[in-house]
Amino acid sequence: MKFKYYYLLILLLFIACNDTKGELVTADENLIVGKWVKIEAYISVGGPQYWVDVENGEEIDFFENGTFFSNRFKECTTGNFSIEENILLLEYTCNGFNPVSENEKGFITYKLDFLSDYFILTPISGPICIEGCSYKYQRKK
Repeated sequence: MKFKYYYLLILLLFIACNDTKGELVTADENLIVGKWVKIEAYISVGGPQYWVDVENGEEIDFFENGTFFSNRFKECTTGNFSIEENILLLEYTCNGFNPVSENEKGFITYKLDFLSDYFILTPISGPICIEGCSYKYQRKK
């Protein structure tokens, strides 16, 4: 009889601890629509990488029509976006604006890890962090 109670207790603990938050989700344009703010950066200063909080982080607003607004660059704040196989493509549309981080096709590209309550961007185009870097964005409330 004790065995059944232990089995039941272990089963209940497993179910209670099996939280779906933080599960990787295949991202598409519909999932990312909304306002997001950069809250953390994954950096290194020559040693192991670690997360640090970002104060007054970049804000980016993705719209249903495939456009976005971002306060990352003062020279240009708008553009078009798309997601292809978990790669986020940002194309700033201001005349004469050519950020260093864009690729040969004119896109700034990021590997996109979309989780249920936040996403992580890792730069692919432009100057890449030698020791690696990523940025965590959370939906703005």
